[in-house]
Amino acid sequence: MKKILLGLGITTSLLLANNFTLKSNDIKGQLAAKQEFNGFGCSGENISPQLSWENAPKETKSFAITVYDPDAPTGSGWWHWVAFDIPKEKMSIPAGFGNSDSKDAIQSVTNYGKTGFGGACPPKGDKAHRYIFTVFALDTDSLQLDKNTNPAIVGYYLNSHAIEKASLISYYGR
Repeated sequence: MKKILLGLGITTSLLLANNFTLKSNDIKGQLAAKQEFNGFGCSGENISPQLSWENAPKETKSFAITVYDPDAPTGSGWWHWVAFDIPKEKMSIPAGFGNSDSKDAIQSVTNYGKTGFGGACPPKGDKAHRYIFTVFALDTDSLQLDKNTNPAIVGYYLNSHAIEKASLISYYGR
């Protein structure tokens, strides 16, 4: 019986040790003015947060990052950031990555109608919105899409090529 329990414990430890995980030094349970959009009625700094991930599946060929607000009063949520074709060797991005023209990713159009990071901007007085930061481990080097591709189409390709994904959720209200 002890051998069985020991074997189960080792197996469980090995399984848990390989969890694909997304982390950030910049975002916690609540977003800050740094991650608030500047425009559309908001006056934040609109700086994308630092993100890092670990334990990606071995078969990963590239990564993608999205930020989605399912609470936006649109009936379909709001895409705040869509970045893809991130090289498999890149396991982190610095703060401000979504505000640059990095050669390490294609950043496509968001629901703000612009490319790159678009920070939180919930309506004043609305409940705090959820902002879901997700990194996708993909089975392809490139999605063969460009910066003008609408976020729903990018999402379709991401889900078609996802091996695994990891998410962080933060909240923001005004």
